[in-house]
Amino acid sequence: MNTLALGPSWLDPDYLITTFGLIGVLVIVFAESGLLIGFFLPGDSLLFTTGLLVTTGKIDMPLWLVCTLIVMAAVIGDQVGYLFGRKVGPALFKRPDSRLFKQENVEKAHDFFEKYGPKSLVLARFVPIVRTFTPIIAGVSRMNYRSFVTFNVIGGVLWGAGVTLLGAALGKVEFVHKNIEAILILIVLISVVPIAVEFLRARSKNKKSAAAADSTPDGEIPPSSRGGRHAKR
Repeated sequence: MNTLALGPSWLDPDYLITTFGLIGVLVIVFAESGLLIGFFLPGDSLLFTTGLLVTTGKIDMPLWLVCTLIVMAAVIGDQVGYLFGRKVGPALFKRPDSRLFKQENVEKAHDFFEKYGPKSLVLARFVPIVRTFTPIIAGVSRMNYRSFVTFNVIGGVLWGAGVTLLGAALGKVEFVHKNIEAILILIVLISVVPIAVEFLRARSKNKKSAAAADSTPDGEIPPSSRGGRHAKR
């Protein structure tokens, strides 16, 4: 396999697996699933590559065992994130920005959780960055523990085993072998589509809000507010 030319070697799935083996994959899945420092790790492409390497025999372990271990790492990672959120609580929203921590990532995960509720734990698995912070937000919100565990396991299985099995299935296709670098790039691009869509949506919303504010003269009550007053009368 060729090296994925998308950035530093520690973001290249093939390099990570070759250097650290399956243990490295499990540690990365665990970190990306619930530790604040794991949001930048290449989860999707890493799982896909792992499945592909199992199929080609470069990882000498049964596929079912690899999938089981990955699911366990993903579920335990979310579990740690949830407990961390419960312990830290609202203080997380007051934490200042740093090189590895951005308050906007917490806010995005919070909005995602508020919008989709418990099922966000499943959906967030397929959204980079958001999947790292969502279990933490669930803990901050003190989501019912039994519901959390249920959706955590479902999301862990669908993402952890699903993406790995996809890599194993496509690993049998000759075209994938010959164009592995392009395939991995495509996976990375697909994984950031939700983030791009959310960014554009937020940008459009901010522009509309700014335009509405500019079009309202100083001191004049917006139509919605005037309607509210009349309604109270």
